[in-house]
Amino acid sequence: MQPKSRITAAMMAFFTGVVGGHKLYLGSTGGFIGFMVLLVVSISVHFPISFIAGIMQGLKLLRMSDQEFDRKYNRGFVAVRRGPLEARREAQMERFDQMPENGKFSKNMKPSPTATFRANPYKNSGIKKYKDFDLNDAIIDFNKGLEISPNDVALHFNIACAYSLTENKSKAYHHLSRAVSLGLKDVERILSHDDLAFVRIQPQFDAFRAGGFKNNPFEIATQKTGKADVPKPENIQLESDVLDDTLLAQLNKLSELRKKGVLSEDEFIFERKKVLRQ
Repeated sequence: MQPKSRITAAMMAFFTGVVGGHKLYLGSTGGFIGFMVLLVVSISVHFPISFIAGIMQGLKLLRMSDQEFDRKYNRGFVAVRRGPLEARREAQMERFDQMPENGKFSKNMKPSPTATFRANPYKNSGIKKYKDFDLNDAIIDFNKGLEISPNDVALHFNIACAYSLTENKSKAYHHLSRAVSLGLKDVERILSHDDLAFVRIQPQFDAFRAGGFKNNPFEIATQKTGKADVPKPENIQLESDVLDDTLLAQLNKLSELRKKGVLSEDEFIFERKKVLRQ
């Protein structure tokens, strides 16, 4: 088999997307069936739903980078191009033994009793997707893995990293606190792992660190009020007034982390761009 072409897939989405031709080309039988169902629905309601969906997926493929396309559709055919940041990230994952395979755990990471007696099929599938930055699917697998092994330290740490990369700070803090409470002794992971940079630049991080990484500041706030914090209409203007100050504080925090060596220059630029897009 030959590697698939992103442009070819996009053109097929434009011209044959109404019947899911691009899905067959990309090897997604389920996606093809889904488009056929859409076609039947389109005919019944007299509205071109499947045609519009094909156009949208074609545009998505055109906007997708070649690297991302190869990760999703050419695994095993094309060597994934990795830059210096990705190479460093993989080196860190190996160094920290982030997702032990074949049941082997580092000295600082103990498997849960459940994991000892019951195989967890979602661990390796999750880490493969996580390595390839297929983060949403990785999170789905990690959550399924936690349903089987709710006390698995490695799973909690990995899903925290994935949530950090997707900028879901509340869930990232939750799973980091769970990992530490369950026996993650090597807190250097939290202080230096590239994928947790977003967690470290949050205003709550210093308090989180001072508490030994066990107290999720977002959950503590919810427990005190008895409900999740929901902005009231009269507070919206106040939040708007302090937005600039919050942004400045985050940028200053990034600068401090760069000076301390926690963030490299490339990481600093990357995280600063994310802050400015908020």
